[in-house]
Amino acid sequence: MQIKDSVFIITGGASGLGAATAAMLAQAGGKVVLADVQVGAGEKLAAELKGTFVKCDVTSEADGQAVVAAAKALGTLRGLINCAGVAPAMKTVGKDGAHPLELFQRVVNINLVGTFNMCRLAAEAIAQTEALEHGERGVMINTASVAAFDGQIGQAAYASSKAAVAGLTLPMARDLSRNGIRVMTIAPGIFETPMLLGMPAEVQDALGKMVPFPSRLGKPAEYAQLAKAIIENVMLNGETIRLDGAIRMQPK
Repeated sequence: MQIKDSVFIITGGASGLGAATAAMLAQAGGKVVLADVQVGAGEKLAAELKGTFVKCDVTSEADGQAVVAAAKALGTLRGLINCAGVAPAMKTVGKDGAHPLELFQRVVNINLVGTFNMCRLAAEAIAQTEALEHGERGVMINTASVAAFDGQIGQAAYASSKAAVAGLTLPMARDLSRNGIRVMTIAPGIFETPMLLGMPAEVQDALGKMVPFPSRLGKPAEYAQLAKAIIENVMLNGETIRLDGAIRMQPK
């Protein structure tokens, strides 16, 4: 899979892991479509990368179709990187009572249903492209989390939604094997995302020291580096890769 001149969709592309991945793809000669609900940041980054921004709620079929249409207008769609997601903290039973069902449903809807929605629409378009070497047509990379395996207190909704994304990887890869489309998932540990960077410096330092090596927060560029390796290596398929410095999360 060659990045140069190929079109890639990045959901959650206006900031954090998505923005770093979009920058990597553009630097490597790819054409990027940023799909995000953050209009100002998305349009600014798209202009810098000479890409396209589309306002997109990943749970919306119409929004997803608009993103795919924009990608096809740029050239041959070869990839999708799903970085959109939410991570609220709420205990199953807390001081105010039971975990709100609406919140649990919202997290699953964005993190899991939104991921599947974008995958199915992108895969349909990629399946119609001309096959490359090895019969490959494209690649899709989803984002889980180490919380999928080491969910902490307050992460019932988030961890289960990300575990489902990891569980989606192999069956979807098998589904799409006849179309020459690979499916991979990255499960990041504690990374420098906008949410974490908004925390006090001492909290960030404490979180970084939890990582065995290197003892620091992960950098979005390191996520993008792994995404690049996945895109370029045709044998990477149907697997979830932890990107976490060997951390195993404690209960809290």
